[in-house]
Amino acid sequence: MGRSHPPTLIRLVERTLVEECGIRRGERILVAISGGGDSTALLHVLSILAPKLGVSLCAHGVDHGLRPEAARELDLAAESAARLGVPFARTAVDCAPGGNVQARARTARRNALEHAARKEHATRIATAHHADDRAETVLIRLLGGARPPALGVLPARDGAWIRPMIRARKADVSAHLGRHSIDFANDPSNLDRRFLRARIRMDVMPLLEELSPAIVEHLTALADELSGRALPDVVDAAGRPVRLRRAQLGALRRAVELNRPVTVRISGGRELSFRPKASKNARADDRRPRTGQKGGAKTRKSG
Repeated sequence: MGRSHPPTLIRLVERTLVEECGIRRGERILVAISGGGDSTALLHVLSILAPKLGVSLCAHGVDHGLRPEAARELDLAAESAARLGVPFARTAVDCAPGGNVQARARTARRNALEHAARKEHATRIATAHHADDRAETVLIRLLGGARPPALGVLPARDGAWIRPMIRARKADVSAHLGRHSIDFANDPSNLDRRFLRARIRMDVMPLLEELSPAIVEHLTALADELSGRALPDVVDAAGRPVRLRRAQLGALRRAVELNRPVTVRISGGRELSFRPKASKNARADDRRPRTGQKGGAKTRKSG
């Protein structure tokens, strides 16, 4: 029997684009790139997947004017995009040092990317957030006293904004960069403990992972639940949970969102069938399919 290997970053991104971001053929994706490892890996993966998914790409970088190295990092991003045959452009914004500089920089970057997307006729804007970023953001919100609804952060899809790597760990990104010998820049601010995120990343998360190795998965599952994007529960006739792979759950979610039936194969040679209620507004995260209920899920032996 062959060994089972974890999915590659390419496979994780493809699943997320199709199952959670709802990417359709003919779309144009603007990829936010800084020259750092995460965004460079995202651009590389999307360039591989674009022909298969029938989408086109463009890349855009934003220089906040806060670090002299940023311009050189964007030069590296431009070189990466050129090697991949992806059009690249950049925007310089004025974000003076001072109070709450990171929040102001994020707002300026968001506005610049939205403007660039309109100019490029892009239907989506892709950022390189991954699962570790999401877990850190949940903790930052908790430390700030956020109420539960505000903890549903960084979903895979938020309007035109998509996060194709949100189901991948930082280790998956690093492995991809190493496997493909991809050059990238290191932003020293990521290690600057003056910033709360850096302290959480360097001090808090290692301690939490020592206490609970699956803490990132726990925090991202919490974000899913509180954003209303939790994967649906499925039980059999006896009320026992049926464990499904993410692809199967994605198919079930899409069926409910589109109000159409679906059948997926599950373990033991069985098939799970879902028949939605006659509601144009049915959504997978609004119901919990149960065997034998109208609009629910049931299993049967395939013969």
